[in-house]
Amino acid sequence: MLWTIIGALIAGCIIGPLARLILPGKQNISIPITILLGAVGSLAGSWLYTLISGNSDTPGFDWVAFGLGVVVAIVLVLIYGAVSGKDNTHKRI
Repeated sequence: MLWTIIGALIAGCIIGPLARLILPGKQNISIPITILLGAVGSLAGSWLYTLISGNSDTPGFDWVAFGLGVVVAIVLVLIYGAVSGKDNTHKRI
């Protein structure tokens, strides 16, 4: 369990900024929140992949779970921006 959390935080350091990089515009979100959303996205992506495929033991690096983690992190960044009022991805006229 501890290694899962540590692995999710390490993956969050990659997935969170990658999710923000993919989104258009600027997001006013701090670095710790970005990492936290990336870690949650990583865990949720792995969980979804295991749920869909039924395969929990993949040898090596699992690119599909990583991609799902990025997609989940993108959704989480959008939700966080909408809820916190820090969403600058869409220009308001």
